Amino acid sequence: MPAEPTATPPAHRDPYAIVRTRGYPRLLLLAAALGLPVSAAAFGFLALVSALQELTWHDLPRALGFDTTPNWWPVPLLAVAGLLTGLTIRHLPGDGGHKPAEGMMTTGAPRAVDLPGIALAALAALGLGIVLGPEAPLIALGGGLAVAAVRLLRADLPPDTLTVVGVAGSFAAISTLLGSPLLGAFLLMEAAGLGGPLLGVVLVPGLLAAGVGALLFTGLGSWTGLGTYSLTLGHVPPAGQPDLAGFGWALVAGAAAALIGTAIHRLALRVQHRVERRRVTGTVLVGALVGVSALVYAEWTGRDARDVLYSGQEALGPLLASSAGYSAGTLLVLLACKSLAYGLSLGGFRGGPVFPSMFVGAVGGIALSHLPGLDLTSGFAMGLGAMCVAMLRLPMTSVLLATLLLGKDGLTVMPLVIVAVVVSYVLTLYLNPTPPSAPAPGSAPAPGAPDGPSPPGAPDTAPTGRT
Repeated sequence: MPAEPTATPPAHRDPYAIVRTRGYPRLLLLAAALGLPVSAAAFGFLALVSALQELTWHDLPRALGFDTTPNWWPVPLLAVAGLLTGLTIRHLPGDGGHKPAEGMMTTGAPRAVDLPGIALAALAALGLGIVLGPEAPLIALGGGLAVAAVRLLRADLPPDTLTVVGVAGSFAAISTLLGSPLLGAFLLMEAAGLGGPLLGVVLVPGLLAAGVGALLFTGLGSWTGLGTYSLTLGHVPPAGQPDLAGFGWALVAGAAAALIGTAIHRLALRVQHRVERRRVTGTVLVGALVGVSALVYAEWTGRDARDVLYSGQEALGPLLASSAGYSAGTLLVLLACKSLAYGLSLGGFRGGPVFPSMFVGAVGGIALSHLPGLDLTSGFAMGLGAMCVAMLRLPMTSVLLATLLLGKDGLTVMPLVIVAVVVSYVLTLYLNPTPPSAPAPGSAPAPGAPDGPSPPGAPDTAPTGRT
């Protein structure tokens, strides 16, 4: 029997072809140019969040006649946050942006009409004390502003060019937020599943925009005296060399973080399901419950309710520096109250999941360091990395966040962090075999990519989003 004719294999598309075109240098210049206004807008957003926090926590109680902010203040304050957020999500386009209960997901650049709703929902939540961070709104706003700007200049740009532009805008928006442009790059790359040859094509303009954005953040921070809103630690206690006891505690930290992270995630999804039935009243109730968790912590421990509120970005350094002032019991109460407030905030509000996960993990790691055989810095780093991966499902980003933040001591504790992150990651996936937030392969574009399916002629290697 004669052999059946075989089909001629299709010619493979050269993934680097776009780099050798005359338009790629212009694309790099466009990315650098977009880095300036996008990073300036991101700086203004963060400055406004900071000003709102100062206004609502310090200035408003004093204007009402209180010498100090009362412990019950978070309850009405966060109920108002719920009212504003609920009204924004219900009445403005865009649903307030990304739902943080569904993980660190990249679903493409939002439409220009969605940007006001995303910004207002995030401001209402972050500015009044909800336990979420600014990274997810900044990623969406940066990508959306960049794509909207180039579409004003030229409406017929191909989808792959818009993808690169959107990624560059997202990179610029979070260029210094995590302490380094490289950490922001790793976060975006891992969240979007970027890899292979396309990684370099998309990454180079993004890094260029991030570098320009970091310079502008530094300049604006120095000029205004507001700082760069960058994640930093002050004094880091020396870390001990990893030993057998340390590796044992790494196993414990990883397992504990997976269990706590799974509980937080399931609470968040349940809250989200209930709040979406009655958006405004549900969000008000969730906000009040977050305030109650802060009230319980303040009354029980005698410490500031702000330990439970806000993202935890600015509190990480003071927590590590003043950890000797926290008893093991206080740390456990803080861990419980912050975790509860975090899960409620994820389910009812809009914002990012990164910084609260870091703070919760750091509190748990410091609590572990009260036990024999584990030093403070190692416990801090292991808990931080393990909780990050439990909530974000991004192992490389979690290791880097936990180690680069500590400077030279991060290199010392990196083996322990890796063990804790791997244990937490594997156990988290075992406990959550089919996460409801995971999109089907190829169903979501990269950060900053235009919404909707790729039109004919789009590259087959377009990056996809995932949790």
